[in-house]
Amino acid sequence: MSNILAIDQGTTSSRAILFDQNLRPLKTGQQEFTQHFPQSGWVEHDPEDIWNSVLATCRTALAGSDIASVAAIGITNQRETVLVWDRHTGATIGNAIVWQDRRTAGICAKLKANGHEPMVTAKTGLLLDPYFSASKLAWILDNTTGARARAEAGDLLFGTVDCFLIWRLTAGQVHATDATNASRTMLYNITDGCWDDELIDLFRIPRAMLPDVRDCAADFGMTDAALFGREIPIRGVAGDQHAATVGQACFSPGMMKSTYGTGCFALLNTGADRVQSNARLLTTIAYQLNGVPTYALEGSIFVAGAVVQWLRDGLGIITGAGETQDLAKGADASQRVYVVPAFTGLGAPYWDAECRGAVYGLTRATGPAELSKAALESVAFQTRDLIEAMRADWSGAAETVLRVDGGMASSDWTMQAIADQLGAPVDRPVVTETTALGAAYLAGLAIGICPPPAEFAKSWALEKRFLSQADMADSDAAYAGWKDAVSRTLGGLK
Repeated sequence: MSNILAIDQGTTSSRAILFDQNLRPLKTGQQEFTQHFPQSGWVEHDPEDIWNSVLATCRTALAGSDIASVAAIGITNQRETVLVWDRHTGATIGNAIVWQDRRTAGICAKLKANGHEPMVTAKTGLLLDPYFSASKLAWILDNTTGARARAEAGDLLFGTVDCFLIWRLTAGQVHATDATNASRTMLYNITDGCWDDELIDLFRIPRAMLPDVRDCAADFGMTDAALFGREIPIRGVAGDQHAATVGQACFSPGMMKSTYGTGCFALLNTGADRVQSNARLLTTIAYQLNGVPTYALEGSIFVAGAVVQWLRDGLGIITGAGETQDLAKGADASQRVYVVPAFTGLGAPYWDAECRGAVYGLTRATGPAELSKAALESVAFQTRDLIEAMRADWSGAAETVLRVDGGMASSDWTMQAIADQLGAPVDRPVVTETTALGAAYLAGLAIGICPPPAEFAKSWALEKRFLSQADMADSDAAYAGWKDAVSRTLGGLK
């Protein structure tokens, strides 16, 4: 047995990739699923869509392979998304509330006004924002008939997507998560390494709902033999951004990766040092091995690739993401158009849950090319927001090379725009499926197929390096316009 199956459950689709023992991809399955927007600022998933898409993609990836060759499964997942299900039947009590959802902005604002944020940040490294799981879970308990009473009676379980998948895959035998996903719930003390009583009380969460927390490379049980033809051990789990950090081999302090998917998430490895941000970034667990956490600073952008989806689905000015590069190249250079894609508020370093998107600088001559350019540039500007905040927080970020991955990393135009804004190298690896790769590596590490981190890091290979080609004065001027546009958005209509 030498192959590893990686499950990559994302925000808009589920994927499964079968890797060989050298972590080379053999076969992939992918399936999109429906996004639900019941009210403005609300985002939900049907849990059965998540489960069925995972099963379907796993079976696609495994088709034609000897199931006996699969040594382990690794799971990586969209983070902060909340599910609640019945301990006895496994049935969920409603839709999953997705990380993008902003319905609990009022809950977070009230807690902040009452002075709780310093305590929350000190314990979790997070800010009081609807992005994280705790307020979503509290909302479900308070707004689903009978849910709180059932939870207090011990009949309901809580989990992020990884935990829900583990429960379903093991036929209800294992209720567990890993340290990275736990660190995003706002209920987990990332210094003490445990669920925190004060946080649990603050959000009124029954402790019996919470899963066991394990290392990223650990025993998460065996799959039900009926699912894939035999039991398969689940041995690696990490939230998507943490798995990408592993897949990018960012194991040394000062190394940084940025993943461009629906959103953009940059993680800077700070090693054993838990760096407290003064620039409204997050402190998180990058990964945890052998009971020892490695910490990171994280900047979270809610909308990156989703801005291209907006051009396609919202405005209808493109039919595919690949069109935006050529449109951007052909844009009128004399126009300075800015898209601030605050469709579900703004993340780091602004953390405004209530502001909404805006476009500035429109003229009668503005068309699809200029809007495409502005949309792609918004990703570069937001990346600079994060990197500048990290440099302000920690001296180890001063000379960092940015390793990039995710679907949007394939856009040369966008990656060059990022390098121009940062004035720093942007490195794209040969293997850009780093999230699934990280999950597969963790599972392989746990069962002894894969080498230790330092040895694994030697396998990282560069596909293309983007160096700044712009005059920094021009980049600074464009960035100043972005900052002005953001300030107007933050102060505008809510």
